[in-house]
Amino acid sequence: MVQHRANPACASCHARMDPIGFAMENFDAVGKWRDQDAGKPIDVSSALPDGAVVNGVQGVRDLILRDPERFAGAVTQKLLMYGLGRNVQYFDAPAVRKIVRDAAASDYTFASLVLGVAQSDPFKIRKSRPEKRNP
Repeated sequence: MVQHRANPACASCHARMDPIGFAMENFDAVGKWRDQDAGKPIDVSSALPDGAVVNGVQGVRDLILRDPERFAGAVTQKLLMYGLGRNVQYFDAPAVRKIVRDAAASDYTFASLVLGVAQSDPFKIRKSRPEKRNP
């Protein structure tokens, strides 16, 4: 952690990521809940770059619920990236906005986001890569 904060190339991203990671520190590397690490209580409170305090998993949940449309947009971008097999580009933005707008009627359920991606133009017209054959 000290190296991440000392190196400017790392610190700019870690300043945004680490507070969320610290808030979820009760989960170990395989997702098992724990209250202590090496016999010491785990501190799950942290401050975001804007100064907002996040305290544990409930704090992360509250943060997401403050702006569900923004969270749905981020999830949609990741789903679309996975579905397309490439990074989301500027020309995909209208499709992402439509998926999120349509998912609002279902309170941004995961199923509505997945369905929106599957029905989106970028997903339907994506080009698959030709299969490489070994001689």
